[in-house]
Amino acid sequence: MIHGSVIVAKEVCKGCELCIQACPQESLGLSNQINHNGYRFAVLIKDNCTGCINCALVCPDAAITVYRQPKPVKQPTKVLESA
Repeated sequence: MIHGSVIVAKEVCKGCELCIQACPQESLGLSNQINHNGYRFAVLIKDNCTGCINCALVCPDAAITVYRQPKPVKQPTKVLESA
């Protein structure tokens, strides 16, 4: 399974919850803390992010950056030639 991670610019996030609704893995939630503007901000609450970028696409403030681990490269299997 592909693994991703999310970085939220907490001072930019306004806690609109669009990213939370857009996440198919239910990986995001609102922090109990507030930022300098008085908003609760989005945070990664589960370690099951797949890096689908839905959250970043719906964020009106572009406060979310998504990183995705590259797919593992399958090693070709060796074919043994018979003599």
